[in-house]
Amino acid sequence: MEIRATLPPKGRDLRLDLFRGVANWAIFLDHIPDNVVNWITTRNYGFSDAADLFVFISGYTASFVYAKMMLERGFLVGATRLMKRVWQLYVAHVILFVIYIAAIGYVAQRYNDPDIINEFNVAGLVDNPIQTLTQGLLLKFKPLNLDVLPLYIVLMGFFPPVLWLMLRRPNLTMLASLALYFAARYFGWNLAAYPVGSWYFNPYTWQLLFVFGAWFALGGATGSRRIINSPITLYFCIAYLIFALVMTMAGRFPEFGALFPTWLYAAFNPNDKTFLAPYRVLHFVVLAFMVVRFVPKEWPGLEWPIFRPLIKCGQQSLAVFCVGVFLSFVAHFELMMSSGSLLAQIFVSVTGLAILCFVAYYIGWSKKQDKPLPRPAPAAAEPAAEKAAEASPTTQATAPASGNSISADRS
Repeated sequence: MEIRATLPPKGRDLRLDLFRGVANWAIFLDHIPDNVVNWITTRNYGFSDAADLFVFISGYTASFVYAKMMLERGFLVGATRLMKRVWQLYVAHVILFVIYIAAIGYVAQRYNDPDIINEFNVAGLVDNPIQTLTQGLLLKFKPLNLDVLPLYIVLMGFFPPVLWLMLRRPNLTMLASLALYFAARYFGWNLAAYPVGSWYFNPYTWQLLFVFGAWFALGGATGSRRIINSPITLYFCIAYLIFALVMTMAGRFPEFGALFPTWLYAAFNPNDKTFLAPYRVLHFVVLAFMVVRFVPKEWPGLEWPIFRPLIKCGQQSLAVFCVGVFLSFVAHFELMMSSGSLLAQIFVSVTGLAILCFVAYYIGWSKKQDKPLPRPAPAAAEPAAEKAAEASPTTQATAPASGNSISADRS
């Protein structure tokens, strides 16, 4: 099959690191209930939130990282590298899972607070620990706030054939993803969870954002440039963002929501996150178009010092995400045990973000230390070469004279 996808230009796209850092910070803040600081995150001002951004960027990054490898070294090599990444994600999830439930259990026992076990959905460990742990390893049992990483693992696990087809028929692959999305919503498809229920992030619907990210990276953004830059598109995007803001605020404040007709209010509240409502997808697409239009890859602002912590957290995304999920539990517990005042909310939020930045900077520094230092050039090499160059003309000049002298003597 002919390759029809367009690979992104070489060089690191700092926009991806920046927005991945934004997603990690927002996920940490959003996982702390009763926290005034999480009002700065996007979930309060529109239909989509940090989870949508995280999944989209994951698909975008996976496509251009492994597409070139798949083209240059074949499908098998590209697929095995993808599965290696899946294994790394799974190991990270298992480590986080064990530490997370151990911390919850310790806190519940230490402070005699059994309610926290129910709040974080780990009550099954008390009644049936072996089966619950087994289901956790199978990604079916997920404590509270541990839903995003299993979704990422599943999407990456099924990505090799999707990427192969995306490279050859990108638009057809995008249409197939749309068809699966609407079929899952219509028929109610989802994966079963343990002990009851289903996945909070339905992989059958959330795959749309992941595939959309891959399509966007492999020529979708370039092919849609005329639409993105159209004045009509700009007016529509602005109008839709304002509408999403109004409907989200209506859901946040009941008195404001009562001003709207019931049919309009109920269409957008509560926000359908599990099945990824179409208005939520459209909201994210609008945001993506606005970023492409107004934040080019060469934007000088990406080099501003104020963005460096976010970019660094985005570059070490997996570790920062895992630490952030754990810290959100610690922050929640601290607020429960303290007064939960405004000052306490700001303190745990700022401290948590500072720890995330420290983790990101440390891992970046540590990776640099693993690289071998460049070998210094031998100090004596240059003087020796100069001496040889100086001696060379003398030798060439005296050699013929010596030869002639010998010849004359023999004659």
